[in-house]
Amino acid sequence: MRPSKNVELMKALAVEIKARRGELDLTQEALAMTIDIDRPYVTLIEGARKQPTLSVIWRLASGLELRPEEFVRRVDARLTAASNGPMPRVGARKVGKPIKARRTGAKT
Repeated sequence: MRPSKNVELMKALAVEIKARRGELDLTQEALAMTIDIDRPYVTLIEGARKQPTLSVIWRLASGLELRPEEFVRRVDARLTAASNGPMPRVGARKVGKPIKARRTGAKT
C-alpha cells in the first residue's frame, strides 16, 4: 500500500486523537481496549505513520466520546489551522482536464 500523500491530514488526525485522549484522561492502551484495536496501532496513528480506515475512524470517534462528524470537524479545524486554508474538496479537479481511463488489461 502506498503511503498517504496528505501528511498534514495524518498529522492533524494524530494531534486531535492525542489531545482528546488528554481531555478524557485516557491512555493509548485504554482507548485501544475500548475500541478493540491493538495499542501499537494507536501509537502509529498518533505518530502520523499509519492512516486508519474509515471504520477505524468511526471506532476512534466512539472511543473518544465524539460523534464521527464532530471528530472529523475537529480534525479538519486542526488541518485548516495548520495549513491556513480549507481542505480541498474530495474529487475536485481542474476544469478542462480530461480524466484518463485506466486500462484493465483486457483488450477489446
